[in-house]
Amino acid sequence: MYNRKKPPEEIPLENTKIWTCETEGCNSWMRDNFSFEQVPTCIMCNSPMVSGEKMLPMLVNTTAELKG
Repeated sequence: MYNRKKPPEEIPLENTKIWTCETEGCNSWMRDNFSFEQVPTCIMCNSPMVSGEKMLPMLVNTTAELKG
C-alpha cells in the first residue's frame, strides 16, 4: 500500500549552552543565547541558575546581543 506521508526530517542537534535552575524540585531551563542577563534568575521560582550544556535542536537567535 502506498503511503503519501513524507518521513519526518531529522533535525540536527548541537551541544548548546543553557542555564538550569539550581532548586532541586524545579525543572526550569533556558538557552544561554535567549537570556537577557549575564546570570539569569529562574522565572518559575526566582532562584539562581547554573550554567550547563544540553543536546538541543539548532536555533538561531536573530535579535542583537541584549545582555546587560
